[in-house]
Amino acid sequence: MATTAPVKEAEMEKRAAKGGERERTTIPPYMKAISGSLGGIMEACCLQPIDVIKTRLQLDRSGAYKGIVHCGGTVVRTEGVRALWKGLTPFATHLTLKYTLRMGSNALLQSPFKDPTTGHISNRGRLAAGFGAGVIEALLIVTPFEVVKIRLQQQKGLSPELLKYKGPIHCARTIIREEGIRGLWAGASPTVMRNGTNQAVMFTAKNTFDVVLWKKHEGDGKVLQPWQSMISGFLAGFAGPVCTGPFDVVKTRLMAQGNSGGDLKYKGMVHAIRTIFVEEGLTALWKGLLPRLMRIPPGQAIMWAVADQVTGLYERRYLHKAHV
Repeated sequence: MATTAPVKEAEMEKRAAKGGERERTTIPPYMKAISGSLGGIMEACCLQPIDVIKTRLQLDRSGAYKGIVHCGGTVVRTEGVRALWKGLTPFATHLTLKYTLRMGSNALLQSPFKDPTTGHISNRGRLAAGFGAGVIEALLIVTPFEVVKIRLQQQKGLSPELLKYKGPIHCARTIIREEGIRGLWAGASPTVMRNGTNQAVMFTAKNTFDVVLWKKHEGDGKVLQPWQSMISGFLAGFAGPVCTGPFDVVKTRLMAQGNSGGDLKYKGMVHAIRTIFVEEGLTALWKGLLPRLMRIPPGQAIMWAVADQVTGLYERRYLHKAHV
């Protein structure tokens, strides 16, 4: 009996030590935020032309563009190559801030769903945290930046004197002067629905693909190769655009229309969906889907390749090293 007590105490200490190790395997939210910001910068620089083409296709009600290639070629031929990078400044800034907020808030929102002993989080918890992160980024970052970006992208030509908006700051000031501060949050409802659903699916899918394909669990000290992160991110980026296509089209239409005077064609999210369906047919609610699929999955691949390397470096230096 006397010898069993020290053994039990040793086992309890061993379990406590393991519990402490599990605590240390959690990557802090600020590291997730940093990794997201760096990934966002890289994604913006690579994929801005696809975003310009997507916006032009979604705003095209007359059939001027016959498809992605025709749209891109028309823009280059009539406006120059630089036109494919229209709106890059707000796009890059918005992506950087968006991913910083998305990754950081998702990490914070996951905390209540984690098992206090193992640190494990269920897929339901990942979905809830991802949706919450999407709502936060939509309201604080995405909506006002995308309003400015879309207003700049819908302008045709490169001569400043012929353009209503001379740049992102001038565009924002003009919108506020003509439409009020609420003008920067045009299309907020469909943006919230789009981003919330996208992030719920994306975070859950990315974790699932990491585990299934590469046996990678967060905090285990294993760092994925960039090509592995790109595959997981690419696959995770497919589901969202298909599910949220109507929200994205409606968001673009609501953001593009000014409300400085006269009657608005679209009165809100539901009215816009009904109007587009009646006037243009069901498939119009998925306009721009192909360029979205050309942009979002590759964008997620680029972003996660960078983000996983940043968090992986942290794991190796501060988490896994501490357990050795």
